[in-house]
Amino acid sequence: MNILNLFKVSLNAVANNKMRSFLSMLGIIIGVAAVIIMMSIGQGSKESIRQELSTMGTNLLTIRPGADRRGGVRQDPSAMQTLKMADYQRIIDEKKFVSYVSPEVTSGGQVIYGNNNTTSTVYGESPEYLDIKQWELEEGTNFTEEDIRKASKVCIVGTTIVKELFGEGKEAEAIGKNIRFKSIPLRIIGVLESKGYNSWGMDQDNVIIAPYTCVMKRIAAQTYFSSIVCSALTEELSDAAIEELTQILRNNHKLKADQVDDFTIRSQAEMMETMSSTMDTVTVILVVAAAFSLLVAGIGIMNIMLVSVTERTKEIGLRMAVGATGLVISLQFLIESVLISLTGGLLGVLLGGLVSNFVVPLMGMPSSIPAWSIYVSFAVCTFIGIIFGYIPARKAANMDPIEAIRHE
Repeated sequence: MNILNLFKVSLNAVANNKMRSFLSMLGIIIGVAAVIIMMSIGQGSKESIRQELSTMGTNLLTIRPGADRRGGVRQDPSAMQTLKMADYQRIIDEKKFVSYVSPEVTSGGQVIYGNNNTTSTVYGESPEYLDIKQWELEEGTNFTEEDIRKASKVCIVGTTIVKELFGEGKEAEAIGKNIRFKSIPLRIIGVLESKGYNSWGMDQDNVIIAPYTCVMKRIAAQTYFSSIVCSALTEELSDAAIEELTQILRNNHKLKADQVDDFTIRSQAEMMETMSSTMDTVTVILVVAAAFSLLVAGIGIMNIMLVSVTERTKEIGLRMAVGATGLVISLQFLIESVLISLTGGLLGVLLGGLVSNFVVPLMGMPSSIPAWSIYVSFAVCTFIGIIFGYIPARKAANMDPIEAIRHE
């Protein structure tokens, strides 16, 4: 038994029926391309989210009022007012694993300049907020601790605010102008560098940042914080920082050992994990859906191979008559089946790669083909060729040579 000769015979058989062979491959091509595209979109989305979250600082920690609500239990409104000035001051005084801290108060509404207006959100923060979120100023300066003490009516704005109120490219001219938010005048002292839209379609440049004392007293009229954002010294010390913050807040809130926290601390790493897990689940669902086309393609290959066996019955009988064993005949048809499947897989990978690299980005979707998906595709194609080629190969091997020669 010469494997090389068997391979040549099988290759000639596939080449002699080009159209039929291509139609057999078509299902494999579409199936593999669909799997590659789905995996590339899933992987690209995951990398895009990771990159986006990392730009906010991988050591970012967010403290929110109220106990952990992942169970979906609705809490009393008072439970959402547990973060006070005393908590912020105590964190500042006792922190060891935290570098920057900023209390946060938010308020949404309409911002006006002259005859122009737009809807935005004002974030009341400390001067350290820009360091925590790794935000750079394009024009102007940050507000100071003096502005915090005086509750100064100053603000830093994103480029979307500048574009909507002053016009495109007017960042420098916006400095020193007074805008109005809920009838409160705010003087622009800085413009942030543009960050664009995030993966959730939110405009990160549609933002106004002001001293938290100003927002608390003059705009939101509240004595509690919406949240407190912190930055751990390093990403590796995030867990230690969470433990430290938990202990500080529990002590400050005078919680007993058997009482649950009336606050929740989330790290950026935890958010990355959650988002990655969600994207992995979505990707698996999409890939499984696309993989069903490979099953249909395998059945198509089996049908074509059964037709081929029937058409070549006399050829099979002659080969057996001159000494070919059932194993040799079986291997010949298995090789043909695997050739069709692998060639379809190769064309499918090429098609999937072209669509993922050129078409998907044009649709505004992130794309990144994981290398292992290509190896898996070829392995699956080989498996399909063997599994669905087995029945036709077995049928050919079990033929009676005399009956096969007499076949018309």
